[in-house]
This record gives sequence, structure tokens and C-alpha cells, in this order.
Amino acid sequence: MWEKAFTQAPEYRQYARKRSALHLSSLEELKAFLDFNHIKHCLLRPYFEVDSYPLVEVRELLPSFEVDLYEYKALPGFSMVAFERPMNSFHEIFQYDALHSLTDWEDMHRQEGCALEENVIASNIRTFQSRLPKRHHPDFLKEFEDKDICSLKNYANMLPFLLELERAHVLAHDQSGQFTLQGMYASLPSNLDSELKQFGLKIGKFKPGNNLMYECNRLFVYQFMMELHGFPIVSERRTSSAMFAIRLLRQKERFIVRVLGQSDRTITTMMSPPADTPRRLRKYPRIEKLALVQINKNQKETIAMLDDLGYFVDRKKRVVILRVTYQQHEYSPKNVREDRALSVLKQEVIHPINGRIIDSLNIIQNVQNMLLRLNDIVRGEYRVRITYKRNEVIQNTDTHENRLKVLYSWLSKHMHRIADYSEEYYAQVVRVLDGYLLAPDHYDVFNEHYELHQEVWSRYSQIQQARKIRVLEDLRHRQYKGEPVSYHRMLELMTGILSELKFEIVNYFDKLVIKVLIIGGDVLSDPYLLRKYVNAKESTLSPYGLEIRKMYQRLVALLDEFRSIRKSRTSSSGNPGAF
Repeated sequence: MWEKAFTQAPEYRQYARKRSALHLSSLEELKAFLDFNHIKHCLLRPYFEVDSYPLVEVRELLPSFEVDLYEYKALPGFSMVAFERPMNSFHEIFQYDALHSLTDWEDMHRQEGCALEENVIASNIRTFQSRLPKRHHPDFLKEFEDKDICSLKNYANMLPFLLELERAHVLAHDQSGQFTLQGMYASLPSNLDSELKQFGLKIGKFKPGNNLMYECNRLFVYQFMMELHGFPIVSERRTSSAMFAIRLLRQKERFIVRVLGQSDRTITTMMSPPADTPRRLRKYPRIEKLALVQINKNQKETIAMLDDLGYFVDRKKRVVILRVTYQQHEYSPKNVREDRALSVLKQEVIHPINGRIIDSLNIIQNVQNMLLRLNDIVRGEYRVRITYKRNEVIQNTDTHENRLKVLYSWLSKHMHRIADYSEEYYAQVVRVLDGYLLAPDHYDVFNEHYELHQEVWSRYSQIQQARKIRVLEDLRHRQYKGEPVSYHRMLELMTGILSELKFEIVNYFDKLVIKVLIIGGDVLSDPYLLRKYVNAKESTLSPYGLEIRKMYQRLVALLDEFRSIRKSRTSSSGNPGAF
């Protein structure tokens, strides 16, 4: 089936016409061309040719991304960089083997004729062949012995050989301003150490010379920085691609960096941000991922619609081509979702034949699917491989030990999403978790796995507390459930929530307590409150104003209690931020 992919897509048909010239001069045009070819040859072809192709789980496309512990050697992998300008080999910031388009020698070509063209073609072929594993030489020469391998008309046929190279290939403008293959075997520099330390200092997680602070926060900073660029902490190929994208963006290049890992089976694109990107987010590349995913069997209406319109790559297994676009979030210590670097901006299902797109479906963030999955976990019916604490792969939930490990991983991944759930959906989560974690029949089993049970319970408690602090975040701006509230109502709700929360922090999370103190401090220093009610003479206040002052004083007392709790906890523990 893969041979027929996109044969009815107008743009792809234009690319495939043998006699028509291929003119691609902008990054957007090039990306559309690459999307068609990479989906066809790097996703669809392996799906139909490799036995037991490992489909990407939809949860793997949801931030925060999970670490991949398996590498599928039978699957293709590549990295690629494209520049919207001609290459300047001596002044480039990376090493690569140069290839030359015929137009690079156009002036000489007019004088020398066919001999020059043959020499350029032969030189490119020798250069490419020198990096290609020897077992592929006969097939390569048979296909390209007298052809221009730099022309994008030949890119689709070149891909099987480009996928055999260990390093990146390079696309850039030739002298006529059109994209061609301009280099291969490129080594993308990875200045990971300096980028990591610079980013950690910027967000306040590192301080010069403070080794303890560095060691405590290094993993958080590393994970956050990588997720801003579409990856977890991963292999060198994907790490160097992300670091190179950071460097190119800083130099204000117009670029595409694209990578396909043999472990994640996902084509990740880092691209110069579009012109309409908010200014504060222009320092990050646009992130997209392409993968073959399976639609959850419970999404019956979605399945029926996709089936009617012919969007399935494999109808029996409900497999579709999914493209996900992400949005970055700047780090803020005041945010209860402090470690959220990325969120899903757009989901697009791509038709395998005509290339049309549906962007109105929620494939990977369906709340009902998440609730069904939670039910499957506690019932022991979950059969999807997950990674527990980055070092253990769990294949099933047949035992309570495995269920607790999967439950911990599931709660950790979706903690911030659950913190934002509506009361209706959160009540369903609580019902499932309480029904399992507090079931009398499980007491003996949970005593056997006491530490695991406590890990899950701590994560659950953290979510409960985070939901309350999420409400405090909104109240700080005098918003409650999407509606504006008065200062009186704001203080009333805040003191009520804090009164409940101080009894819940028997399960103590230092980061959450810090956020309570930051949010409370912002409210206490509100200029209007101070001027109108706190610093005003008592004789000038109305009964309403006196009530506000009373609640303000109550808020001061509650925050003092939280400071005392934190002081006692941090003085008795060498690691206050365990979670």
C-alpha cells in the first residue's frame, strides 16, 4: 500500500512528475515536500515491510515525553538540516561533506558543456559512495551512476541510501535559489554542557559555584530544556539535533532540523518559528511530530468518521498518520505546573492517499480515554509497555506490584493534566483511585509492597494539593471558575483553601508549599488592598472594609503557619524537595 501513498495529493503529484522541474525556494514549500516523502518512505514503508512494526502509543506524543529504552534496529533513522540560503562551507559552524548542484557551476557550464556536468555528477557520486556502507554500493551505482543526486527530483529514490548514513544530510539553496542536496555526513555540534548550565542559571535553578544546588536541580533543568525542543533526555542523535536547533535559532537562521529515532519511531521537526509567533516564544523553534498511531477502540464516533473518509493506513488495526504541533511554555517558579515545558497545540490526521488533513479531532488528549486507561490499570487489564523511573520496563499489570508501578508512572505523566480537570472528571479519577488504593481486600498485598504503595499515594496526594494551589493561582488574579470575583470573595476562598491545605500537607511537598507562600505573598502585597483596607484608618472603614481587613489578617496568620511548617520540615530533612 505504501507505494500508492499520496498519489492523489495534488502537491505530491506535482513533485512526482518526471518531466516538470521542481522549484522549492521557501522553507514552508520544502517542509511540505519533505513531509510527503518522509511519511511515505520512513513511516509507511517500514510499517508494511517490517514484521510486527511497533506503532507509537498516543501517550508517547503527550508531554512530558517518556524515555525509550528499546532501539529497533530494523527501522530507519536519520537526521537532516535545511537552510533557506546557500551554503558557505568554510564559514559554517559544523562539519559536512559538500555536494554540488549543477547550477553552482552554471557560468563554467556554459563554456565547458557536457564534460563539466559529467565531472560534477561523478564527483558527487564518489563523495556519497565514500560514506555509504559497501554492501549498498552496487544498488547505489545501478540507480545513480549518471544522475544528479543533488536534485530533489531524485530525493525520494535517494532516501533509502540516505537512511543508511550515520550522520545528517544537508539541504540548502543552490546558486539559483532552489533547494538541493548540498551536503552529507554532517556532524551537528552538541554544546550540551554550556547550554544546560546557561539555561539553569537563567531560570534560577543554578548559582555559580553552588555544587549542591546544581546536583539537586540538574535533572529537572535537563528535562525541561530538552522538552522545550521536543524530546525527553535521549540519545546523542536527537540531543545534538536539539542543541544545534538552539544554536541556529540564536543566530537568527531560517532552518529546519529534522530527526527520526530508531527508538521513538517518530519524525520530530524543529523549525524557525512562524512570523505570527508571540515575541516571547520566538526564542524557541516550532516543534512538530509525525508518527503512525492506533486510534483507541473506545473512540467509536472518530473511528466511524475516519473509516468513512478513508483515513486509515490499516483499517483492521485503526492506524492513522498523525501530526502533532506543540507550544512551548516559559519556566515560572510561581506556576503549580512548574515543569510543564510543552503542551499540544494542534493535532492533524493526514489522509494516506490524497494528503487531506482533519484537524478537528482530539486523538491524544481524550479525557474519557484516560479514565478508561486508569480503570484498565487498577483492574490489571493494561497491556501496554511503560517505563518505570527510567530504568525498568513493565509489560503488563497482572500483579499488584506491576499495577502500582504503572499507576505511579501514569500519575506522574498526567499529574498536571489531572490538576486541570473539571470537577466532574476529577471526581471519576478519585473514585477509581480510592476504590483501588483504599480497598480492604488489598491491605495485605499493599503491606508487602509498602514502599510502592506509599509512592503512589504520595503522587496522588501531590495531585490533590496541586489542584487546590491551581485554584489559588486563579484567585491571585481574582478569578474563580472562569468568573471574576471581588476582593472579599477572593480572600474568603483563599483562607478557606489554605485552612484545608495545612492539614493535607502531612504528605509534604516543598515545591508546592513554596508556591503557596509566593501566591500568598503576591496577594498580601496587592497595592489596592494595602491602600484601601490594610493601611487605612479603622475609623474610615465600612463594615465591608473591616471584614476584608479581618480576612487579610487571617491570610497573614495562615501564611505564617505554612512558613513554620516549612521551617520545621526543611530543618529536619536534608532533602526538602523529594517530590
